[in-house]
Amino acid sequence: MNDTTGRTRPTIAVVGATGAVGTVMIDILNSRETVPWGEIRLIASARSAGKRMTVRGTELTVVELTPEAFDGVDVACFDVPDEVSAEWAPVAAARGAVVVDNSGAFRLDPEVPLVVPEVNAEQVHRRPKGIIANPNCTTLSMMAALGALHHEFGLTELVVASYQAASGAGQAGVDRLHAEVAAVAGKDVGSRAGDVAEALAAAGLPAESPFPAPLALNVVPWAGSLKEDGWASEELKVRNESRKILGIPGLKVSATCVRVPVVTTHSLAVHATFGRQVTVAAAREVFARQESVVLRDDPERGVFPTPAEVVGGDPTYVGRIRQALDFPNTLDFFVCGDNLRKGAALNTYEIAEKVATS
Repeated sequence: MNDTTGRTRPTIAVVGATGAVGTVMIDILNSRETVPWGEIRLIASARSAGKRMTVRGTELTVVELTPEAFDGVDVACFDVPDEVSAEWAPVAAARGAVVVDNSGAFRLDPEVPLVVPEVNAEQVHRRPKGIIANPNCTTLSMMAALGALHHEFGLTELVVASYQAASGAGQAGVDRLHAEVAAVAGKDVGSRAGDVAEALAAAGLPAESPFPAPLALNVVPWAGSLKEDGWASEELKVRNESRKILGIPGLKVSATCVRVPVVTTHSLAVHATFGRQVTVAAAREVFARQESVVLRDDPERGVFPTPAEVVGGDPTYVGRIRQALDFPNTLDFFVCGDNLRKGAALNTYEIAEKVATS
C-alpha cells in the first residue's frame, strides 16, 4: 500500500497477536489516529492460527508462525516467550524484517540495542543482527523519568524498590490473585500468622502458585527466579538493563523487587544520585518537558501517582519528589507505569514506529 506521496508504506507483523501483550498492542494500533503501516499482519502459534481479529476497522486472520509468514514484512514485533523469540527472531531477521523483541532473549546481547525511544532512540539504527530488544517492564516503568534526569544531571548511583503487579507474572499471576482475593474476601483473616494461608487452603486453592507466598492481603519480597548470592532475576534485570539503556556500564545499582496485590501497573521508589547538583524544582522542570511523563506531586492535597489511577494509561506518572536527606545531589521520587502498556506493548510499538519513520 502506498502513502499520499506514492511511497510504499511498510508492513508490520505482530507475533504473538493473541497473547496478553499482543492484544494490548492491537489496542494501541486501534487507538492511534494515524499509523505508518500499509499492511498489518497477525502471527501466532498453530493453535491460534485462523482466529479473526479486528485491527483498525478491518477483520484480519491470524496466520501461523512459519518462516514464510515473514515474507514482505518490514518490522516484526515479537510478544512471545523467551524461547520462542530465541528461535524465531533470527528467522524473521533473515527474511528481511527488523525485529523488535519484547522478550528477555536478546536484552543483554552486545550486538542487540536495548531501546527506550525517549532515552536512546538513536540506537534503533545500530542493529547488526537485525534485532532490537525491549527492556523488562520494571526497568521501563521508571526509564522515561530517570533517563530525562540523567541527561540533565548525570546519574551516578541508583537504588530502587519496586512494587510489582501480579500481571508481571503473566495471566497465571492475575488468575491467582483474583482467586486469592475471592478466598479471603469478607473473612476475618490477617490478625494472626497463617490466617491467609488457611483461608486459601479452605477455599480449595492449590498450593502451587506463581508466587512463593500468598499475595492477597500481603506483599512478597520476591519477583523472578533465584540467582547467585540471593539476588532475584528481576533485581538483576533492573541493574543490567539500566546500565545498558543509559550507556553507563559502571553505574552503581541496587534493587529490591516486591510483588504486591495489584493486578496491573508497577510502581517504583527511586533513590537517584547525580554527578551534578540537582534540586526538586529543577527536576520538576525536566519532567514537565517530557511528553510521556505526567507529574502528580502535591502531597498536601493527597496528589501522587497510584496504580489504580495509572492503569490503562500510556505515560509514566511521577510524584513524591524530595531532596534526599543526608545524601548530596540525590532525589527520591515515586513512579508508576502500566506494565502491559509502556512496560511492554507500547514501548515495543514506539520502537517499531521509530524504525519505520526514521
